[in-house]
Amino acid sequence: MTGETTVRPAVRIHGRSAQRKALRALLDGLPTQCGRLLLTGEPGLGRTTLLQWAARSFRAGPVLHLGPAPDPDDATVTAGQLLDTLRAAAGESPLLVCVDDAHLWNEPARTALVLAAEHLSGAGRVGLLLSAAADRAVAPDFARLPVVRLDPLAPQRAAALLDDMTDGAAAPAVREQLLAEAEGNPALLAALVRRLSPAELRGHRPLPGPLADAHALAEAAGGAPTGPNAHARDLLLTVAAAVRASDGPDVDAGLVRAALRRLRPAPERGTHPEPLPAQLALAGDRLRFHSPLVRRTVYATAAPDPRRAVHRALADALESGGHRLPELLHRSWSLSGPAPAPAQAERLAAVAADGTVPASHLLRATAYARAAELTADGAGRAERYTAAAGQALLAGRPEQARPLLVAARRHSAPAAVRGRAELVRGLVELRDGPVGDAHQSLLLAASLLAADAPADAATAAMAAADAAWAAGDLPACLATLAPAPPPGAAAPDHGPPGPYEREESHERQGHTAPHPVAAVSDHRAGMRALLEGRFDRAGAPLGQVVARGRTEHRPEPLLRSAAAALLLGDVDAARGAGARALAAARHLGSEVLEPRALEYLAYAELRAGRHPQARAHAEEGLRAALRSGQRNTAAHHRAVLALAASIEEEPDVVAGHVAAALDTARRHGLAQAVTLAQWAAARADLGRGRAFDAADRLGLLVLPGPGRGHFAVWRLAVPCFVEAAVLAGREQDAREALTDLAGWAAFGADPQAAAQLARCRALLAPPESADELYRRALARHDEAGGDFERARTALLYGKWLRRRRRPREARGRLGTALAGFERCGAGVWAAQARDELRALGATAHVVRAGTPTRLSRLTPQQLRIARHVAEGATNREVALTLAVSTRTVDYHLRKVFAALGVRSRLELARVVGQAEQAGEARRPAGHQEKTGAQP
Repeated sequence: MTGETTVRPAVRIHGRSAQRKALRALLDGLPTQCGRLLLTGEPGLGRTTLLQWAARSFRAGPVLHLGPAPDPDDATVTAGQLLDTLRAAAGESPLLVCVDDAHLWNEPARTALVLAAEHLSGAGRVGLLLSAAADRAVAPDFARLPVVRLDPLAPQRAAALLDDMTDGAAAPAVREQLLAEAEGNPALLAALVRRLSPAELRGHRPLPGPLADAHALAEAAGGAPTGPNAHARDLLLTVAAAVRASDGPDVDAGLVRAALRRLRPAPERGTHPEPLPAQLALAGDRLRFHSPLVRRTVYATAAPDPRRAVHRALADALESGGHRLPELLHRSWSLSGPAPAPAQAERLAAVAADGTVPASHLLRATAYARAAELTADGAGRAERYTAAAGQALLAGRPEQARPLLVAARRHSAPAAVRGRAELVRGLVELRDGPVGDAHQSLLLAASLLAADAPADAATAAMAAADAAWAAGDLPACLATLAPAPPPGAAAPDHGPPGPYEREESHERQGHTAPHPVAAVSDHRAGMRALLEGRFDRAGAPLGQVVARGRTEHRPEPLLRSAAAALLLGDVDAARGAGARALAAARHLGSEVLEPRALEYLAYAELRAGRHPQARAHAEEGLRAALRSGQRNTAAHHRAVLALAASIEEEPDVVAGHVAAALDTARRHGLAQAVTLAQWAAARADLGRGRAFDAADRLGLLVLPGPGRGHFAVWRLAVPCFVEAAVLAGREQDAREALTDLAGWAAFGADPQAAAQLARCRALLAPPESADELYRRALARHDEAGGDFERARTALLYGKWLRRRRRPREARGRLGTALAGFERCGAGVWAAQARDELRALGATAHVVRAGTPTRLSRLTPQQLRIARHVAEGATNREVALTLAVSTRTVDYHLRKVFAALGVRSRLELARVVGQAEQAGEARRPAGHQEKTGAQP
């Protein structure tokens, strides 16, 4: 064991913000206290890099590196010796002690190290930072230490790391394959990149196969794992081989034992039970590797003959149990040599296509891919690789589907096979890529499939319209929705899916049943009528789609019914169909359909004014979308979360969800998600009193021009824009926007639209007309239901009454608004209602319990002005927001400065900010108009 105090150069780190935050907390606390952390993760995830970062970041004192591991035969290291070393290194300053690869230390040394860590208080201000590989069980000595875990990088972070490594030179297809093979492991990604020549990296030459070979895997894993004896080596290889035909990372221990008995007879294995190798874990009757990288390395570095023998033993063990598909897979992997085996390929493909054989989509994908490898002719290979990609897509693994499609493209094939490949490619991009590319691939698929597979051609055309919808391309959407099929296609008159509905397609080899022609035609007719502005012709066909959904049990038609119900404003029907679609998707184990069903449910809950429920569905949907590789769906869930949070007092949360949604939406051309996210940001501005910012954002969305929002969403933002524009002094812009809102309200699809229209007209009306319009709006709200929208109208009416010096009536309306906001969790709007009531002297409704504070010296009007000025508003902006004169704002602001003893707007902002952080004042935060309406 040696010590050194040199620090290596800094390395750029991707995707480790949570871990760095934990390390930073340890470092920041060392000047006053001791600390200890264990940093753990599988090989290659960057433990050493993070230790280097921590050592470089520590400035309060010296850094001591302990290592390498002590001699295995040296048991003389004691805790006392380590403490003496720490005291000598620390001196009078705080000390950071870094121990990399602490799992390699022998047991006595580990024990001494942990004892020293537990007695750090006696060694001064010392921080102990250990790293240990997670490819084996955590040593008991380390189990008591606080742990910071490293997981594989998220796809976006891994992509950023790859771009750094290659200076962005990797061809898109190569980039996707590298990311899929690396599985978020930075060291493996680096090893794969080093393996490629410049021509291979740029896609000018085919990639070597397998891409993650034994050398690259061993390099990332720190060597080829092995066991202490023959039995341990057999056990490791058997588990690694068995996982290849399993639906998860673990396997049945009974199957492994049965294979081992066939592999090595009992006399050779000995009579005493062998201990489990450190790389394996046993949970119940399931065996798994602690590290997926180590599992892959064990398999890849094994010699061919032992690998084939293990697969043969597993196939024999499975044969008697009726596990037909895993048995055939293991049998195929037991074959010698790379030569085609047509008979084996036929059997594998036939069983994978048999819907009565119990198997997951992922296992079917593996079977199809192996069948393709064993197929002799190019067209057959292309067809089976395409089928494998389709199953990978259904399993929620687009990162596996893409390389399979690349493999299919290498072989010539008939038009129908190429069409199915383009169909799968388009669906992959629709869920997890640029939707403009998806649209073109799907149109090509429809053309190629028209002659031989009209049902698949119709599916492709439907998905193409969905891609155009998501992109906000109205002409392309209308062209695909037209009665005639797309150019070059001869498909029947089957329409595309409705808004947000990404239809589950490629219904071959285990896919679901085709869509009823009538339902699809009705949906197409209704959607086309809506987009052409013929609202009177849209209701009947869409109503038929909703009605058919009440007797359906399959998830796809139920999702279509939910989409049509949202278009018609039938929130109860939308919620019912969405909930049934979610249950059906879960029953089928569909990783692809579940996040879509949750998306519909979230929007329906928003429409119903149930914001907490909408947020819960969107949070679950976001997790499901990310888990299944659907970044585009995840962007829509982010937009829902922004909409839900914007009525609460969480401006930072809103901004985070908006930024995350826009990050994907802008790169993938998701105009619909962009519009929803920007709408959420604007409403948060409006709720916080930033009418100018809200009007600017919303004006780009709703007013004519090149930046207008998505064609099916922008009308829903008009009520918010009118309110913001009136407050910002842009009445003429507000009047222009009302024309379209009136047409939408007349259609009757949105039950809140008529009430919102009356409210907007009241905002723009002269005093003699506004009173009646507000009352009419409230009456319409009573008919439509929904606490949030009614409370917003009551708030605006109460403000108007207060300005007209009708305090008794104003107090009643504002009290009603406050109760409505509190009932639906709209904290930011409740704060506005409280401020208005406070201005009327109704302190019992608005003042919270507590001791008098500095801001309590201000009158209600002064407090309102102080808050707006502290947020950066000019006197003119405050005057427009509060509907008072600039002279009134000037007068009150001078009183505020005098009461608080401040001399500048900057100092005022500091005082208000400190008060709010201490809970002294309640700031009006962001708001959200109830939405979730799907176009």
